[in-house]
Amino acid sequence: MKKVISLFALIGLFVFAINTVSFAQEPVADTNPVTNQAEPAPESKPEVKEEGPVVATTNVGIIQKIKQYFIDGGPAFMSLVFLVFLLGLALSIERIIYLNMSTTNNHRLLNDIEEAMESGGIDAAKDVCRNTRGPVASIFYQGLDRADEGVEAVEKSVINYGSVQAGLLEKNLSWISLFIATAPMLGFLGTVIGIIEVFNIIEITGQTEPVQIAGAMKVALNTTLAGLVAAIVLQVFYNYIVSKIDGIVNDMEDASISLVDMVIKHNK
Repeated sequence: MKKVISLFALIGLFVFAINTVSFAQEPVADTNPVTNQAEPAPESKPEVKEEGPVVATTNVGIIQKIKQYFIDGGPAFMSLVFLVFLLGLALSIERIIYLNMSTTNNHRLLNDIEEAMESGGIDAAKDVCRNTRGPVASIFYQGLDRADEGVEAVEKSVINYGSVQAGLLEKNLSWISLFIATAPMLGFLGTVIGIIEVFNIIEITGQTEPVQIAGAMKVALNTTLAGLVAAIVLQVFYNYIVSKIDGIVNDMEDASISLVDMVIKHNK
């Protein structure tokens, strides 16, 4: 299920990118239908009609600038940066969906387990955990499954299985952090290669005009800009995911303590 969700997220991002590029490639001439017509007299030219084409030209211009930055940075390195960003974003979305699905109302779950233990014993409480999604319910089920062996067995089971669930929550975080570090590194690599090409051109042609050097340096720095933007966006998602995991783990620990107390009370 998690792989399917991440695949759909990846496909959606690719579709969005394709639509953006196709919209950027639309001819700008359509936004000014009166270009090829005779100019009207100044007194008959309405001012209201000029506002629409101006706004459309501005919107298309922004998309064209983004596309131009991508082309100026070089398709090879800019594509690598975009691929790294896309993979990191897909994993981040998958983690966010998984963590949101793993979040449960622990107080309600504890109340249901306590009522089930009072009415039907341990087996009824296990049924409640079995029918509840999330890592907390899974930990409770493992602890209740060893309730007959004593409180110490319940505590060990809760601790051991809690570590397993914490590892599942932190899955793919290492890959996201890798993409965060890789995106700016690819950008810097493209910039270094671009600067080397600039010096090669200067060495071959012998020209050191500031205009040519500034233009070449601007092209070389586009890869660094793209890498830094990708890393910043992924870092925001990464910090949100880490904070979400910390909150779930803290809730797991608090709920596990309450479960052990509940088992002790039931065994008396």
